[in-house]
Amino acid sequence: MYWNYLFSPPGLGFDMAAKCHQKEMVDVDTEVEEEKEVSEDEAESLELELSLGRWGSVAGSPSNPARSMERWLGSFDLTVGSSSLVETFMCRSELRNVLQTSLEAGIKHADSGLDGCRDYKRPKVLGFTPTMHHTSSGNEASVPPASGDHVNSQASLFPSDTGSSWKCRDQDDGGGKMSMNSNAGGDDDENEPSASKAEDIEIRMDLTEDLLHLVFSFLSLKDLCKAGATCKQWQIASVHEDFWRCLNFEDTGISQNNFEAICHRYPNANEVNLSGVYNSDMLAMEAMASLRLLETLTLGKGQLGDNFFHALTDCPALNKLSICDASLGNGIQEIAIYHDRLRELDILKCRVLRISVRCPQLQTLSLRRTSMAHVVLICPQLHELDLSSCHKLSDAGIRSAATSCPLLASLDMSSCSCVSDETLREIAFACPNLCVLDASYCPNVALEAVRLPMLIDLKLHSCEGITSTSMSAVSYSRMLESLQLVNCGLLTSVSLDLPHLRNISLVHCRKFVDLDLRSSVLSCIKVSNCSALIRINITSHALQKLVLQKQESLSTLLLQCPNLQEVDLSDCESLTNAICEVFSNGGGCSLLRTLVLDNCESLTAVGLTSSSLVNLSLVGCRAMTVLDLSCPNLLTVNLDGCDHLERASFCPVGLESLNLGICPKLSALRIEAPKMAVLELKGCGILAQASLSCPSLMSLDASFCRQLLDDSLARASASCPLIKSLVLSSCLSIGVAGLSSLRSLKYLILLDLSYTFLTNLQPVFDSCPQLTILKLSACKFLTDSSLDALYKEGALPALCELDLSYSSIGQSAILGLLACCANLVNVNLNGCSNMHDLVWCSSDSHHSDMAVDIYPSNSVFMGSEEQVFRKTDHLLEILNCIGCPNIKKVAITSSACCFHLSKLNLNLSANLKEVDLACFNLNSLNLSNCCSLEILKLDCPRLTNLQLLACTILSEEAVEVAISRCKMLETLNIHSCPKIHAACLDKLRVVCPRLKRIQGSLTA
Repeated sequence: MYWNYLFSPPGLGFDMAAKCHQKEMVDVDTEVEEEKEVSEDEAESLELELSLGRWGSVAGSPSNPARSMERWLGSFDLTVGSSSLVETFMCRSELRNVLQTSLEAGIKHADSGLDGCRDYKRPKVLGFTPTMHHTSSGNEASVPPASGDHVNSQASLFPSDTGSSWKCRDQDDGGGKMSMNSNAGGDDDENEPSASKAEDIEIRMDLTEDLLHLVFSFLSLKDLCKAGATCKQWQIASVHEDFWRCLNFEDTGISQNNFEAICHRYPNANEVNLSGVYNSDMLAMEAMASLRLLETLTLGKGQLGDNFFHALTDCPALNKLSICDASLGNGIQEIAIYHDRLRELDILKCRVLRISVRCPQLQTLSLRRTSMAHVVLICPQLHELDLSSCHKLSDAGIRSAATSCPLLASLDMSSCSCVSDETLREIAFACPNLCVLDASYCPNVALEAVRLPMLIDLKLHSCEGITSTSMSAVSYSRMLESLQLVNCGLLTSVSLDLPHLRNISLVHCRKFVDLDLRSSVLSCIKVSNCSALIRINITSHALQKLVLQKQESLSTLLLQCPNLQEVDLSDCESLTNAICEVFSNGGGCSLLRTLVLDNCESLTAVGLTSSSLVNLSLVGCRAMTVLDLSCPNLLTVNLDGCDHLERASFCPVGLESLNLGICPKLSALRIEAPKMAVLELKGCGILAQASLSCPSLMSLDASFCRQLLDDSLARASASCPLIKSLVLSSCLSIGVAGLSSLRSLKYLILLDLSYTFLTNLQPVFDSCPQLTILKLSACKFLTDSSLDALYKEGALPALCELDLSYSSIGQSAILGLLACCANLVNVNLNGCSNMHDLVWCSSDSHHSDMAVDIYPSNSVFMGSEEQVFRKTDHLLEILNCIGCPNIKKVAITSSACCFHLSKLNLNLSANLKEVDLACFNLNSLNLSNCCSLEILKLDCPRLTNLQLLACTILSEEAVEVAISRCKMLETLNIHSCPKIHAACLDKLRVVCPRLKRIQGSLTA
């Protein structure tokens, strides 16, 4: 119920609320047990009284106005300390949410108009926040009479139940501000405590009347009612007739009395919606009688008798009438609709026997889904007629209705199954201006001998009689712009030369085989699910996009479309190699930029020469063996699934990256790409000859190109001098000559020679002194002497990362590298079976009789042979020794000065028995699956993560002692450690107070 305050005189709603409350305070104790709920009819009656500004008793409503006001307020709490009533009269949260968006939109639209309003007084719109003065006057509050001009003039709205009363004080500051303060000392306003002033709540919305009007224009009627209950200014603004020109009461329970009151309040309303309203015919007649300017009337879901249609003449300004889902008349007689000025009439889904319409000015008439058997039209100005789904209307009835409208321009008779070609011929003769026709779902329509020269839009969905002969009739419609042929099962071919044709759709025409279109303005073609289509010939200067997906039988495509930019021929399995000529230079598509030929499985040799092509997709063309592209502007090409490609040429192309790793049968490759930066040939196992001319190439991945020869590598190095990353993993045919040619690559920093048969790395050391990353994983034929140049002669001084995983390098060479290659940061020794002990400590502890200048303090020892390797300023940070089966001891003492080591991984070292580490910066240590580990000594103050998974021999005492000097340890994994029990966990936490997470399956 939102109408109460809205239609009351300004200020009356608030003053009357105070009076009602004042009366209710006298007998509040005696009326506690009275009925607290009011029916909807009573509330609506009360609303009507409020809207008319009267407070007398109404039949069926409570006689006590105070009790009526309480019931109108509903379940709002009126006790001391409750904010419900205050929240009702102030901007409530839901209203603020509604107004926030409206304010933003309103202010945005009003910025330009604010300058002209500066001379007006800017009233303040304040939140209803009454000032509460706490007094000691007893349990009852004396309320002074409320003024008719002010909302809150010295009125107390709240009783006191705590030995005190509250007063609502009006501060006369020109804005009607109300504040809420507590004064424990008495009633004197001048003695208000400063603490209470700090708690005053004031909502200022400094809005001009014009801006407030603009904001309210974005609100619905319901939100306007809420806004009107906020304050006097907003009530005045919300009842402005500009907001009530459209009275929308759809699906509401408004009573006739309320509706009459609203109509009398707003006689200038021009639109009424009573759809779904009970007794809507009576309300509609009241609206037509009271609202002399009514232009639009909407009704529905009810019964409309003859009296309603007779009353239409009482509304001279009416120009649009909409009736939906209603029963018209008594069902046995004709309904007559007469009106001199009505221009639009919609009778949708209604139940009626006969309809007669006599409206000389009517231009649009819709009888869609209405169940009449006969219709009479006397509408000489009618332009649009909708008879769709009028199943009971006969062929003669449709003919009579349409031919009686000589100016008819649009006719919809879809789903009228009885319509025949004879009716269409008569309509075409009687309505020469017919330009829009919808004959969908009319099985008897074949368009034989039908001539519609002015036709612009034709829809023929599921017309079983449409054949190729019907297209000859369509060809006479020289003005035709749009043609839709959907599910026309007998249509076999379409050949049209229409100068104005812009849009054509051919969908689910299962026997359609040939399409020939000629139109200079044709811009949209939709061909879908025409499984028998074989040939397409299109001539158009406006067509920019052509999509012909899943045309399995399409084998011939001829295009003369100079502005065509995008073509999608996905899943056209019958397309042949001749299609390439259509999209090459001189083929009729000079501006083509995107071509999609995905899953065209009949293509075997694709050759394109196009100066405009930018994007090409050949995904899933499994039969293609030869690819020849000469497209200087080509930027992307997708060859996924082209696993039978044998020869490829990209000369020239504008590609910046190319992935041919998905072409395992590629044997010959030629690339000329000035902009190419990344080339992937990974997996081209039989590629032997590769000619690359890519001066901007920076990354080349030739992994698993087992037949790639030295001369191909040499030519690539000479023509691509900017290569920084070169991956030759598993390139078994690369030898010394190929590696020596790398001297041309002055910027090479990453070289991957993993899984090769190399024995001599000297060409690499000589040709690539600038290398920073060298990967020699699984090079089984390397010997210790192969790396002598690295740690004895200082080769590759910039080397930072070295991968010797699963190689045959011995322990002597490994320890020499660790000691002498000072710039190494990351070393991978995973699976090195020749490494036994790694002892990195001071020389003094092992050779006290040796000179200090010969064996400095920071050295690496090989345990059994006691060889010493010098090391100075080592930068090693990461050392991975995963799966080293023969390593037994790892010792890195503090005298080794290994200050940068932060991660050590010894996972899966099954024979490792002893670990002794003193590394200041080590923060991660992985000893998982070291099932022989017995001794663990750690002096790593910054260690945070320790993994001891499946260390089956390690005891509780060893772990407790080991972590006692790792004060920053946070994560400990002791899962599957049978000698460590659950009772030990508390001890471990005592030893390492920062330990947060212990992972393990421990036994008690």
